[in-house]
Amino acid sequence: MMEAALRRAQEWSRNLTAWERRRIRPMITTSDNNAAGRLWNDLGHPYLNRFLRRANTTSTTLGPYGRWGLTRTTAADQMRLLGVLSGARHARDVLKERARAYGLRQMADVRRDQRWGVPAGMPRGVRAHLKNGWLPRATLGWRVHSVGVFKGDGRTYRIVVLSHGNPTMAYGVRTVERIAQAVHRGLNKGRGPGQGLTPESEISEVPDGSVEPEGETRDPAA
Repeated sequence: MMEAALRRAQEWSRNLTAWERRRIRPMITTSDNNAAGRLWNDLGHPYLNRFLRRANTTSTTLGPYGRWGLTRTTAADQMRLLGVLSGARHARDVLKERARAYGLRQMADVRRDQRWGVPAGMPRGVRAHLKNGWLPRATLGWRVHSVGVFKGDGRTYRIVVLSHGNPTMAYGVRTVERIAQAVHRGLNKGRGPGQGLTPESEISEVPDGSVEPEGETRDPAA
């Protein structure tokens, strides 16, 4: 949603409006669902789908009835979307540098209790720009996802870990972080980790709220 809003402003030859900025920042930094819902409705499915095609995603399907939390995606598509922000070769024409910098700045400011996941194992001197999602469902248990762009020492790389089938939130976070540790270690030979695993005592078992609990309904026009 953030990238689509940035692209729309670019296409319309304008800056983000104050209204857009007031939704984007809390949506990213604190997982504010009211802000996300309003931006989702403002962008609309047609524009969001056009943006996804522009970003060369091939397997992302928007959630039904306004429920962005039920959007289906793949690790490959998330890597492409992170590439839009990090200026990867395949996506440099999607957003201008100023818009990319704005997006990454929001992801760098995610609040402390939501900074688990792919930063685990990153070395000192590297900065994480991330966004996480976590939601339990009746089938396949907890979905625990973490994506991030990492910058430092003259290099940029991306990590995406999507998981389901986790019995608890803490189990999912630990799974994601163990994978991230291995990736950081492989990409930073000879450098010790600067960030460890998130203590279980700091992992909440409360869903991210992007979808109402199963068994409850919500007016899609609300």
